[in-house]
Amino acid sequence: MSDSANSWLIDVALAIGTGLFVYLLLKPLIAWLQRRAIMDIPNDRSSHVELTPRGGGIATTAGMLLGLVAWMGLQSEPVMALVVLGMAVLALVSWLDDRNGGLPVGIRLGVQAISVGVVIAMLPLEATVTQGHVPVWLERIVLWFAWMWFTNLFNFMDGINGITGVEMVTVGAGFALIGVLSPESDAVAPGLIVAAAALGFLPWNWGKAKVFLGDVGSVPAGYLLGGLLLALALSGHWAAALILPMYCWVDATFTLLRRGLRGEKVWQAHRSHFYQQGARKLGSHAAVAVRIAGLNLMLVVLAAASTQGWQIAVGAIVIALAATIALCRHFAEPAQPLG
Repeated sequence: MSDSANSWLIDVALAIGTGLFVYLLLKPLIAWLQRRAIMDIPNDRSSHVELTPRGGGIATTAGMLLGLVAWMGLQSEPVMALVVLGMAVLALVSWLDDRNGGLPVGIRLGVQAISVGVVIAMLPLEATVTQGHVPVWLERIVLWFAWMWFTNLFNFMDGINGITGVEMVTVGAGFALIGVLSPESDAVAPGLIVAAAALGFLPWNWGKAKVFLGDVGSVPAGYLLGGLLLALALSGHWAAALILPMYCWVDATFTLLRRGLRGEKVWQAHRSHFYQQGARKLGSHAAVAVRIAGLNLMLVVLAAASTQGWQIAVGAIVIALAATIALCRHFAEPAQPLG
């Protein structure tokens, strides 16, 4: 059997193992969360109405960490090792936040800033997105802000059942697909591991959710996906890095800007994201998640196409953005149209 076939078998085995680990761990974990009364209590900003255990991300984060550590045992990936360490630290801080009802925002952002900054500082000088057209120090600052923003917006988007799992599956699978299509890349396993962890979680979070991720799940997942998207951009696939998570960043960024212009406290929980409006408008979390999944499949195809040249990349971005805005318009309630 060729080395390539062996590598594929290992990647798929790691993904399957991750998914099964997450799925099987969740049943006892949910029972433990209920016994410890670690519950998400509905309020006027919630998109749910029943007490639900919060902390299912313990399983997804543990599964991803174990899968990535196993993969790194077969690779030489010092930068990925730093990402995994950052994930573990963020998971601990986020769990304390979930458990104790809210750590100071300064502590949470400070830990994120360090976790992102250490990885970016360790990047080789020749690893750039702009290939020298922008000073490296300036590009590093922009990448730091972008990764920080993505980590937090991913957390913001964890507001209805199924949506975060759908995003993890499609962005992770898209990353893996582009790795397959790119001769210069052999980093397929991390994307498959993320997607598999989400597939293990989704049955417990679909329809009438039995558990929520909590920050312990969404923050490390956003941080890891941000790192994978950064790796895509550094490998020359900057358009794919923009396209794969496009629904996330368009909805979250537009909502933040709109709230800021209205003078609202943008850091407070709310129910004005387009996907939240869609859940009220359609009367179903699943209906929203299915529509986003459909869009995301299109985004995966466009991201893959964008690797075939800059002209195709620009066209793919335009089409992806138009489709994303159209879905946001579809979700928007009459009183809050897009644009």
